[in-house]
Amino acid sequence: MKNIWLTFLVIAASLFWTPRLASGHHGWAAFESKTTVTFKGTVTDFHFVNPHSVVDFEVTDEHGQVQKWQGELTSAARLASKGWTATTLEDGNEVTITGYRAQSGVRTLRISKIIANGMELKIEAGN
Repeated sequence: MKNIWLTFLVIAASLFWTPRLASGHHGWAAFESKTTVTFKGTVTDFHFVNPHSVVDFEVTDEHGQVQKWQGELTSAARLASKGWTATTLEDGNEVTITGYRAQSGVRTLRISKIIANGMELKIEAGN
């Protein structure tokens, strides 16, 4: 009888917490939400993956120092519906990336706009 109650309790707890954990992943709470920044740089790697595709790029700051940045995009599945492929961004592509900085101060952006080799790439509906 004890095992039945324990099993019931474990199942009930997992059903209660699982939807909250899953929905929490897809938020953008780790990023600033009001101010965007724009960087011009060079792609060093592109990860066309789920749940978020990632662009690694380098930016030269005002002191001539190279900074490594990372930009998060939506999923590969959503990008594919906008015409993206695993080779849309390649090493050496010149990019202008606009997005929201990570609140933690690390060099990571939630990308809201990206221009590669002079062309704006569609990210979400309407752009």
